[in-house]
Amino acid sequence: MISEQLNKYDLILASGSPRRQEFFKRLGWPFRIATKAVEEIYDERLNGAEITDFLAKKKADAFGGLMADQILVTSDTIVWFNQRALEKPVDLADAKRMLQTLSGQMHEVFTSVCITTKDTQKVVNDMTKVWFKTLSEDEIDYYVAQKSALDKAGSYGIQDWLGYIGVERIEGCFFNVMGLPTRLVYHELKTLITKPNHYKTNP
Repeated sequence: MISEQLNKYDLILASGSPRRQEFFKRLGWPFRIATKAVEEIYDERLNGAEITDFLAKKKADAFGGLMADQILVTSDTIVWFNQRALEKPVDLADAKRMLQTLSGQMHEVFTSVCITTKDTQKVVNDMTKVWFKTLSEDEIDYYVAQKSALDKAGSYGIQDWLGYIGVERIEGCFFNVMGLPTRLVYHELKTLITKPNHYKTNP
């Protein structure tokens, strides 16, 4: 398994997200956490995965040059609704507004992952469709009051209480909605360390 092969590398997860960190732990990968402050500003002409691709790469580029044994993983997630990105709310009132907007509607969740080494860099992404039931104001207020929405794109976590009672169905990867398309990350890391000569980077 690649967990043993990863012992030869300095695998860096550049994310403060406890959910992404837990994914890496459950996958059994040896890793360390390192983050850089990055201003998440992008061209307003970008849409959907173009936004998350750009930000995931921007977060990686903030680290500068890497050592030969280092593998850097950066990522970004947005909720996409009505041709507009819903990122993390600025406060509880903003969180409530977002959830009122998503109530009774289908939205898309985009996550991009950038895997960078000394000589290569590749960005992959995934999209999941999520359908919410019509949420009552009491349900939204109850969830927002727990303050767990503040660190999540779109103001909710599918693994949280609101996900339990509010998500009618999804189309695509569940873990992508939580912030990391784990199967894609596994595939890319496996290819990188087992078939480095076949690892194709983005143009």
